[in-house]
Amino acid sequence: MSKEQVCMKKTSIGGQALIEGVMMRGPQRTAMAVRHTSGEIRMESWDNPVNKRWAITKWPLVRGIFNFIDSLRFGYKCLMRSAELSGLEEELEDAMEEGEEKKPAAETKEKASAMMNAVMVVGMVLGVVLSVVLFIFLPTLLCNWLGKLWSPLSNSYLRAVLEGILRLTIFLGYMVAVSRMKDIRRTFQYHGAEHKTIFCYEKGLPLTVENVREQSRFHPRCGTSFLVLMLLVGIVISMLIPIAHPVWRTAIKLLLLPLTVGAGYELIKLAGRKDNAFTRIVSTPGLWMQRLTTIEPDDGMIECAIRAMEEVIPADPEADKW
Repeated sequence: MSKEQVCMKKTSIGGQALIEGVMMRGPQRTAMAVRHTSGEIRMESWDNPVNKRWAITKWPLVRGIFNFIDSLRFGYKCLMRSAELSGLEEELEDAMEEGEEKKPAAETKEKASAMMNAVMVVGMVLGVVLSVVLFIFLPTLLCNWLGKLWSPLSNSYLRAVLEGILRLTIFLGYMVAVSRMKDIRRTFQYHGAEHKTIFCYEKGLPLTVENVREQSRFHPRCGTSFLVLMLLVGIVISMLIPIAHPVWRTAIKLLLLPLTVGAGYELIKLAGRKDNAFTRIVSTPGLWMQRLTTIEPDDGMIECAIRAMEEVIPADPEADKW
């Protein structure tokens, strides 16, 4: 282990790439920095609410489920707000006003906002359905078909491994496809800016564009790595399911999803906290996948990430230790 690795701080501060911006969430505050179409950086920050969850929600395995749900809910809220701060909604409203000049501006803005909300909700629903079909039902269906051609697949362990390989292959293909979309590529660049800024802070370097630019964009404590770990944990859990029928097997996997999420969370938490042979092995598949989900950012994107990070760093340097 290098001297740099020994001295690096492990912070609990995490973030998320947004539409033309970055959100950083510290132990006490959360901040968003979004680049408006005019070029200025628009900031919003607020104190984190007091955690009033029951004690059971902080138990190992269980805490991962609640944190995952909270991250999805909070991430969606920030994503919607970033669309507003970036000025994209304003451009949509202007376009609608040009096409509907006879309608009052207030009515047009309300309609535009409702349209954006509807698109996001429909997108989320379709995303969940597509995820279930692509990553759970389809691999099971393919394994059933292949099992008719190759008898060894009747072995539950071999079947689970093949399902996992198919699931990872589909996930990889999906990420390759979306990474080619222009808007998604920009979001992935902001994702890279977020990781680089966190690394710069963990190394104790001043948060400047020059220092951040030199950092790695691959971080072990990342949502991409978490998804990959969930897929790998799913292979082990699938070995315990003797049912081969695709519908029933899919239903059982969905029922066991909280266990998959909980185990994946514990592994990503361990990988972010420790640096040893086991955590490096655990982190490697996710770090490979981040070559698709993080792209080198430009200086303007790094500026957004720095601004968001500066807002959430606590006064007590011990308060954000991971």
